[in-house]
Amino acid sequence: MIEFHLDRGSGVSTYLQLVHQVKHALRLGVLQPGDKLPTAKEVVAQLAINPNTVLKAYRELEREGLAIGRPGQGTFVRRSLRIADAAEQARLAAQLSAWVGQARRAGLDQEDVEALFASVLMDSFRRSA
Repeated sequence: MIEFHLDRGSGVSTYLQLVHQVKHALRLGVLQPGDKLPTAKEVVAQLAINPNTVLKAYRELEREGLAIGRPGQGTFVRRSLRIADAAEQARLAAQLSAWVGQARRAGLDQEDVEALFASVLMDSFRRSA
């Protein structure tokens, strides 16, 4: 089961942080179709947020076809976002891990790595558009 975390200083709304974390877990295969998401009550107790925030996130996931609510049972993953080739994903993750290791040895901290990666990622997609 997914465990949500909030970055209250990120500027991203709480419900969107929950949506993004579910999508991230779906892409990585942490969540699979049929898995149950934590109840709103569980998320509220863990994060000290308004229940409507959790419900809004779950409604957004339902709207996108990623989750389905079953009255009296909970909210369940409907479909995955995982890329088809797990071996290719593992190979790419290993390469990225090696790159992060090189960046750390070069003296970059986590924020430096994130900024550099985000910049390269945006440029790459901008050029291919």
